[in-house]
Amino acid sequence: MSAGIDDLLTFEEEPPPQARATRGGRVRGVLRALAVAGALTAVTVAGLRTVGLQVSLAVVVAGVVALLAVRRVTAALAPPPPPRVGARAPAGEEDGHYHWASRDALRAAINGWERPLDWSSGRPERFAERLLPRLGELADERLHQRHGFTRESDPARARALLGDRLSTFLDTPPRRTPSPRDLAAIVAELEKI
Repeated sequence: MSAGIDDLLTFEEEPPPQARATRGGRVRGVLRALAVAGALTAVTVAGLRTVGLQVSLAVVVAGVVALLAVRRVTAALAPPPPPRVGARAPAGEEDGHYHWASRDALRAAINGWERPLDWSSGRPERFAERLLPRLGELADERLHQRHGFTRESDPARARALLGDRLSTFLDTPPRRTPSPRDLAAIVAELEKI
């Protein structure tokens, strides 16, 4: 899956989760509860008979159903687990603070570039192996979205739109790792496409 520069900077609300079909969900839940109750009843009766106790089947079934009902009620009423020691309690959106630890697509995208850039600093072969193909994919995605072709499908038009500097950079591995200023210029040229 590839994303363009514009895709990284757009935000779309996630649709609310769809509620399960009430009839199908209830029937499935009831059948599962009956299966669990039946299995627990069979195990309990077998266990009691192995130790030589005779208990009415109705009493065992009533006990198992009561036990399952208490378990379901206590699970529904249980408080949320306490926060981990040393972890900040998650704050709501209304507190006005930005929480970097939360699931953030923009932060994930930044990390997707930050780590390889850091890893390849001073190592041109790593840059050519890891980052140059990603920059090429961005250029291809941008060309495809805006103009309907890629560098591979129409190299002459792609070179004309990208410009000589950007085309040469994307086609030949650099002898040195580009500086942050050079990378900023390359990204600016990609955004102009």
